[in-house]
Amino acid sequence: MSWTQKTLGEIVNLKRGFDLPSSSRVDGPYPVFSSSGQTGTHSEAAVKGPCVVTGRYGTIGQVFFSDAACWPLNTSLYSTDFKGNDPKFVYYLLKTIPWRDYLTASAVPGINRNHVHLCPVCVPDHETQTAISGVLGLLDNKIELNTKLNGYLAELAQTLYNDWFRDFGHWGGRMPSHWESGVLGDYVSVKRGGSPRPIQEYLSNEGLHWLKIADVSGVNGPYILEIKEHIKEEGLRKTVHLEPGSLVLSNSATPGIPKILSIGTCIHDGWLYFPQSEFTNEWLYCYFLNIRQELVRMANGSVFQNLKTDIVKDFEIIRPDDETLDSFQKIIAPLFGLMEACQQESKQLAALRDALLPKLMSGEIDVSKIDL
Repeated sequence: MSWTQKTLGEIVNLKRGFDLPSSSRVDGPYPVFSSSGQTGTHSEAAVKGPCVVTGRYGTIGQVFFSDAACWPLNTSLYSTDFKGNDPKFVYYLLKTIPWRDYLTASAVPGINRNHVHLCPVCVPDHETQTAISGVLGLLDNKIELNTKLNGYLAELAQTLYNDWFRDFGHWGGRMPSHWESGVLGDYVSVKRGGSPRPIQEYLSNEGLHWLKIADVSGVNGPYILEIKEHIKEEGLRKTVHLEPGSLVLSNSATPGIPKILSIGTCIHDGWLYFPQSEFTNEWLYCYFLNIRQELVRMANGSVFQNLKTDIVKDFEIIRPDDETLDSFQKIIAPLFGLMEACQQESKQLAALRDALLPKLMSGEIDVSKIDL
């Protein structure tokens, strides 16, 4: 195993992506990548795969890989020219580049490819490159498999909910006469979180978790396992602290997103919570997903959409009998248990991958000694 000092430009040739206005896009088989990842599809591809994509403007530092042909947008840098190197190894190598060190000092900071091409890198022989990308790829593949499995489980859970409580498939398409019709507030206590102000004085590197909508964005599953920010304990009297297992619903910026907490956290007034309920969290989660588009249409706000508490309280709901709810819970609870297990495993695998990545890419860990 031999390593050689080179520049990034000797390993990969990064180029600017291609213009493609939203108005010109036609849904098709080819993924469209911006600086923040896949943002849709198109009927045509601009480049063949394999292809690596990273941000030129906008989101800086994220790196994406496409085996197939795709369309990198002009906010990105891309490459299909790996100069004889293993494409997946180059993808992982790009994840170690200090991208922000190469931002231009302009009104709109961006990455100058000619500058970043000069970044020094150390690369091994092709055989070692393939071995390294193989180890890291195994972890990423398992994470992707878990994500797909969670998608299937979530779809199954929602299909079951809709069949039982929207379409009444178990009852010949008609709601049983002994079920009740009402509004959510008849059966569920709906409360809003709170925020100590000015919040900047309470933010901290440690203390109580502080849930933000960014912690929810991109989470593939019903559960929140990680929360990045914290507030000082002095802020507790001006906010709401929820225990693990609580259900929350976003009501601001991106309203109508339900999540179940796997860790305790404080929530600001952009979240609703439900301290008392005649329904389980799993049932309510499916209910909120079922009505989310209607909730979004009812939200208002000139800058950010806001979902008033009264809108949620007054939303129509059916109240099945306890026996039916218990029977449904026995079916749905294992599905949610599997989804949480998949999310937990993916979190652990991602942590292992992120720990291995810099050590493998620098040669600190000999890839031949790793047995997964």
